[in-house]
Amino acid sequence: MRQDALLRAETGSENLRQENPRPENPRPENPRPANSRPVRNRARVAVVAPMPVEERDDHFAVRNGVPCAGVHLIIDLHGAVGLDDIDLIDATLRRCVSAAQATLLHLHLHHFHPNGVSGVAVLAESHISIHTWPDLGYAALDVFMCGKAEPDACIPILRAAFKARRVTVNELLRGREV
Repeated sequence: MRQDALLRAETGSENLRQENPRPENPRPENPRPANSRPVRNRARVAVVAPMPVEERDDHFAVRNGVPCAGVHLIIDLHGAVGLDDIDLIDATLRRCVSAAQATLLHLHLHHFHPNGVSGVAVLAESHISIHTWPDLGYAALDVFMCGKAEPDACIPILRAAFKARRVTVNELLRGREV
């Protein structure tokens, strides 16, 4: 099974995109010695300076008066379309992040061949993950957010973007006993 990885990251105002990277010269004239370590490409990582303890918020969420570590929505899309369109998925996850008033740290999508996409939007408030089965018109998503983020804002965006005939949502309040 052939697979392609698509890496999209936000670092300040730059966008990084790496799609099917191929070396310019796949067979160097002087190959690496057998006992040497391979050189690996390194991804850029955003480093956030720590805040002083007195300025930190605990980032817990409150749902219907219940304090919890975060709200976790398990979302199933049925009868959906566009589930193999990696650009549509990218744009939709970004719209979800914006609508939920969350902070995108990193977005990674992986396109399977012949079809299907898996990916995650890593958020300061937690994550949104997606796994699609285009041939079945089905997608499984996790939307987990803490703090003041609004995970419910993702539901109408997902329904509209993928034209889902049916959407089911299960909610978990994580860390209620913390």
